[in-house]
Amino acid sequence: MLNNELCILAQTIFKLNTLYSLGIYIIGFLLKIAALFNTKIKRGVKGRNKTFSKLKKGLSEKDKTLWFHCASLGEYEQGLPVFEAFRKDCPNHKIVLSFFSPSGYEIRKNSPIADIVVYLPLDTKSNAKRFLDLLNPELTIFVKYEIWPNFLNELKKRQLRGILISALFRKSQSFFKFYGKQTRKALFAFEHIFTQNKNSKTLLKSINYNSVTVSGDTRYDRVTNQLNQNNRIDFIEEFKDDKLCVVFGSSWPEDEKLITEYINTKAALNLKFIIAPHNIKSVQIENLKENINKKCVQFSKKEGKNLKEYDVLILDTIGLLSKVYSYADIAYVGGAIGTTGLHNTLEPAVFGVPIIIGNNHSKFPEAKAMIENKGMIAVSNQEELNNALNLFTLNNSERITYGKNNKFFIKNNTGAVVQILNYLRN
Repeated sequence: MLNNELCILAQTIFKLNTLYSLGIYIIGFLLKIAALFNTKIKRGVKGRNKTFSKLKKGLSEKDKTLWFHCASLGEYEQGLPVFEAFRKDCPNHKIVLSFFSPSGYEIRKNSPIADIVVYLPLDTKSNAKRFLDLLNPELTIFVKYEIWPNFLNELKKRQLRGILISALFRKSQSFFKFYGKQTRKALFAFEHIFTQNKNSKTLLKSINYNSVTVSGDTRYDRVTNQLNQNNRIDFIEEFKDDKLCVVFGSSWPEDEKLITEYINTKAALNLKFIIAPHNIKSVQIENLKENINKKCVQFSKKEGKNLKEYDVLILDTIGLLSKVYSYADIAYVGGAIGTTGLHNTLEPAVFGVPIIIGNNHSKFPEAKAMIENKGMIAVSNQEELNNALNLFTLNNSERITYGKNNKFFIKNNTGAVVQILNYLRN
């Protein structure tokens, strides 16, 4: 992902003891070159060029503002329960929502929780000053581990309030290394940091940052809100036809290779399968369909068809997966068979669904916890995936037990949003 690539480059600059701001200018130049060959990077470069004009047009000196910043879509979903509360509490404030990654901006550029949605400019001192001159936010909220030193140091210099929520730290990060002075200093711009776990708090205390609360992960509150939504989807009900249904969410080619092998086996008879690929480009969808021997239908071509007759439904669309999980009897969440990163496992868990993932999940503490809690199984190859799916399809008791364990796990980990809001309101 673009954001991860930039962070890796920035950390390399720290290790070489090169001036941070100079390094950002170099990265900006490289991104402009890369934009000539990469559509996603091009969107980010063009979007950042429009940020200041959008802010000038949408804000006046009289406006009271709040600034929410997220790296990408995942962090937006993580911070959304807090953002929504402020939208309700502060109806007279202008809310500015910024993203670094195009994947976050493009999907949420019309988010109802914000008055203005922009790309965050590259983290230079001049950009930080210009950005904050226009915003002058009463409160700034960053999500998870999005740390940009020049922006944060400028916030601190102006004595503007800022907090970091759902923070998750690892010992390997630059904040805790000898070369991490610049990023470590930036952390102290936050008046308070709310961490997901005790280990993150311990790491912060090791660098003498003490204004910390272990509140947990706001994503638990976010997915719990899904239970209060209307999750009914008529065409999914028609397709499922009261049969056992496996939902493969956010799958990548590495996942799909294993998925299709199982779907084509005799063990998969009388089962329904819904596949929601991460990449919904037509070439990717056609490749997926070619490898499936069962009767298969795409979301985009479902009209006029008797969906009960089909074994596999491919969701070549976005925005439905969180509701579709409510129809799952078993869920497979993609990303961890390869190295792209595990997708959101909490979305199916809240509906009491047993979950299967790949084994590359070391950076996702919730996965480790759900495995230990007997709600999730991690697999590394075809045989292990087949065994896990057969366990849940052939053993009702195991499937129900794993699902209940997940539902209780989510319930027991909610409450982060209340702690954050109590702190800010007091």
